[in-house]
Amino acid sequence: MSYAYDPELESVMVELASGASEAEVAARGDWRSLRETGDASLLAMAQLIPESPDVQVSVHEIDTEDGARIGARWYQTRDTPPGSAVVFAHGGGMIMGSVEIFERFVARYVSATRVPFLSVDYRLAPESSGTKLAEDVFAALVWLRERADGLGIDPDRIAVMGDSGGGAPAAGAAILARERGVKVAKQILIYPMLDDRNTIPDEALTPLATWNYDSNFTGWYAVLGSNVGSGSVSPVVAPGRLEDCTGMPPLYIDVGDVDIFRNEDITYALNHSRAGVPIELHVYSGIPHAWEWFAPHTASYQRAWANRVRAIKSF
Repeated sequence: MSYAYDPELESVMVELASGASEAEVAARGDWRSLRETGDASLLAMAQLIPESPDVQVSVHEIDTEDGARIGARWYQTRDTPPGSAVVFAHGGGMIMGSVEIFERFVARYVSATRVPFLSVDYRLAPESSGTKLAEDVFAALVWLRERADGLGIDPDRIAVMGDSGGGAPAAGAAILARERGVKVAKQILIYPMLDDRNTIPDEALTPLATWNYDSNFTGWYAVLGSNVGSGSVSPVVAPGRLEDCTGMPPLYIDVGDVDIFRNEDITYALNHSRAGVPIELHVYSGIPHAWEWFAPHTASYQRAWANRVRAIKSF
């Protein structure tokens, strides 16, 4: 089997590959180097996203289940109508990224949808591990529900959303909410990282992967240590392991077909569908992981953007 990039991406990917060949590549398991290079790349790309001057931002602190405090930022427009909201977990393989780096990314969603977002600075691995990342996102969900009246939010119209590495703690928070009787209106997952067992390379995908199998192992090992791939991993940590999706919130998910997360994302959607949960699944042909960061001009991203905006406004 062979895969190829969308023709619109060919020139961009050649340029990226040239730059990558000159960059220092983090070794498998070296989370410090991956965080350092990853944060620098994310920050550089984030600066290319236009600012959203119509979006107001306020900074907050949230108490977690284990007595820590995490940061969060609340984004809303001046004319935000009362109603729904989103709790957002940023990407970065669960070892990098921050609400600050993702600020323009989140503000753009808020500007386009008029739906307010609470972006969560959940604690990263390996300093935090196991279920704690999902617990941090769940704590943010509870915090927002408790303040719903004052913020003009319907507590039953709050979605959880995560992109890439933020997908696991976002979906994990939805699982915790199901277990604890807390309503979540929707899961919105953007090429999410969901399954710790996905560390053995698919040779057909490897040459095209922008987030590769070594980086994936590094992220999951930081979260789980030697338990990566074992039989003792909770679906709260790795939601791709969730088999019984009965009672989970409706699901929106998108991923490219040359993204190493493709199969785990499709399986997660199928398991929800088998349990009678409404799903919307998009698999974009010839699209690698996180392509909008370096190819926002492409028709494929414009389609994905329109679908995401519609999903955010749909509950």
